[in-house]
Amino acid sequence: MPERHPLDVDDLWAIPRVGEPEPLPDGRAVIVPVTETAMEANESRGRLWWVPVAGPDAPRPLTGADASASAPAVSPDGRHLAFLRKPGGPPAPAPDAGAEAASRFAGLGLGGPGAGPRFPDQPQVYLLDLSGGEAARLTDLPLGAGAPVWLPDGRLGFSAPLLAQAPTLAGTAALAAERAKDPVSARVTEDRVYRFWDRWLTEGRVEHILLLDLADDRLIDLTPGWTRWLGLSEGGRAFAAAPDSGEIAFEACRSTPPHSPLVFGVYRQAVPARGASAEGLAEPRLLHPEHPGPAMRPRYSPDGAWIVYGLQREIGFYADPVRLMAFERASGRHRPLTEAWDNSAESWTFGADATRLLLVAQEGAHNAVWAIDLAAVEAPADHPPRVLARGGWLGEPRPVGPWLCCSHQSLTEPPELALLDLETGRPERLTRFTEPAMADLALGAVEEVFFAGAEGDRVQMYLVHPPELPADPGPAGVASGTAGGRQPGARGRSLVHLVHGGPHGVFGDQWHWRWNAHAFAARGHLVALVNFHGSTGFGEAYTRSILGQWGARPAADLQAATDWLIAERGVDPARMAIAGGSYGGYLVSWLAGETDRFACIVNHAGVSDFQTQFASDITQGRRKSMGGELWEDLAGLDRFNPIRRAASFRSPMLVIHGEKDYRVPYNQGLVIYNVYQARGLPARLVVYADENHWILKPRNSRHWYGEVLDWIERWLGGQALYSAGAAADSTGGP
Repeated sequence: MPERHPLDVDDLWAIPRVGEPEPLPDGRAVIVPVTETAMEANESRGRLWWVPVAGPDAPRPLTGADASASAPAVSPDGRHLAFLRKPGGPPAPAPDAGAEAASRFAGLGLGGPGAGPRFPDQPQVYLLDLSGGEAARLTDLPLGAGAPVWLPDGRLGFSAPLLAQAPTLAGTAALAAERAKDPVSARVTEDRVYRFWDRWLTEGRVEHILLLDLADDRLIDLTPGWTRWLGLSEGGRAFAAAPDSGEIAFEACRSTPPHSPLVFGVYRQAVPARGASAEGLAEPRLLHPEHPGPAMRPRYSPDGAWIVYGLQREIGFYADPVRLMAFERASGRHRPLTEAWDNSAESWTFGADATRLLLVAQEGAHNAVWAIDLAAVEAPADHPPRVLARGGWLGEPRPVGPWLCCSHQSLTEPPELALLDLETGRPERLTRFTEPAMADLALGAVEEVFFAGAEGDRVQMYLVHPPELPADPGPAGVASGTAGGRQPGARGRSLVHLVHGGPHGVFGDQWHWRWNAHAFAARGHLVALVNFHGSTGFGEAYTRSILGQWGARPAADLQAATDWLIAERGVDPARMAIAGGSYGGYLVSWLAGETDRFACIVNHAGVSDFQTQFASDITQGRRKSMGGELWEDLAGLDRFNPIRRAASFRSPMLVIHGEKDYRVPYNQGLVIYNVYQARGLPARLVVYADENHWILKPRNSRHWYGEVLDWIERWLGGQALYSAGAAADSTGGP
């Protein structure tokens, strides 16, 4: 057996990425997307796999490796699989009138099986007969399609972006082609919300919900004339369907331009019977007109009596706990299910039992699958959620025969599918896609500890230790690991703090692709993951405790954690680094003005200046979160503004940003880097022209890890391993 080696970035990208399960109705198998990456080609592709739940058969691929497939949906009779894929290849010419009339999908704006794609670079819906054969492309939509959803009666629904100025398939195709030829590149708006994450919203894309009956090729638009966003993140499952197929429910934007504030809610829409026309279809109805706050994720009970949805009380505070509500369709009454529960529901679904709801929620830095009886609508205090399974980090459970199936991961295990044993409450692994890639890797131990943080509060922290590496004797008894970092010895241990974003996020018991702690520990460093005040999963009061004072308790927690690690884990005070992204980048920038105890800092996509951060894509809630507004409380806004402490910056800083980052615009990185340069302090700037808030492309990720790890080694006294590779992938010099 080959000797195990520490994980590096190429190992990380060689591990298959296993998605969420899609069960067959009879429970004998699940379909799961598995994505693999070709690093040198800088490309990732997903395949759909058939995974038997029981028996001797091995998993087998259903789709080829020539094009990426995603979003599997199994038909109610279990015979067909709908999914998304980009056709690829050159665009086909528009059909003439005779060819279109001869098409199976005549007049529908769709390309039938055998027709060449006119829009090959857009995701389209495909259909595969699970008894065998090749997948057939169902759609040829000008702006692509979202994930397919089957109605119980066998009709197939999906979302399709259309242009609000020409809200039909033909109109959108014509207008998009016309715009592509227009030399004017101006974007014009009068809205408060006009871009999101990494794209502009000014072109007027609005997702409609389309319904296709494969029995007679009838296509109808269930939201004709619709001008509300279904969601700002495109491509997800757009709706849930009632058991009788007579209604759908979906989340959509309830605010209107200029979206000040932006609010989403739950809508219901009647579905015409099979064979009926959609003419005269009424507009969707808001499910909860009396509640002004956000609502989300409707799910029908199997008997059709209830719609369960999530509800938040506050607008502009994304970490407000999600409470579950049950809407009784017959009476129109809304009943609270989890109002008194000090947890926030993340996902929920029904199994075959209409009386029991399954949900996922955090508990500390872990999560669990819970169950709640719908009897809670009458007496919530007597029917609180109860834990069904825990261990690692669990995805949304899906009923598969007598079991529940979900994704499962931990800090030492990449995601795989698992069956939940409801007697033991533990997940039992179902798939092993990642085992070959993990077999040769040496991962360090993970330790969970607690310490006294800000104001003496109990704070949780994960520690990821370096793997046990063969070591050569070093000078003065110091053992230096083959990965360049140093093992504990006369000089003590080197430390790297990783600081999570949000700020209302969590370092959970999860495998992380973009900030993998084992990649840092592989250099011989002890890696600390602190769930400071403001983190989710530790109760509402803990999450809210940093509102208006971002730099107070979290910074105190990190300082206290550092003191604890020096005293209890032998960390060398002279060899400590701190790295964070997004809010984590903010917090390391704030600490740069508070202390020089860290030998170096990594600031990825961090907020450095509260005033200019008003250029972000979503600006509501700033007073609550940051402590003030530009036009009425500048002193409050500046109280925890990192750039106001620029005179105290000392520790060398690596600044990283993506140019397409609209959540924390990349000028935030330029500001703090320029200050460092103007003051003559050590700093390095890395900007990715084609990345957003996250670094997602394989070769960029390899470069990112190289820059980050080499920066840390440069200042902690280790050996830089990636510098040659980083320079080779860079357009600039060192």
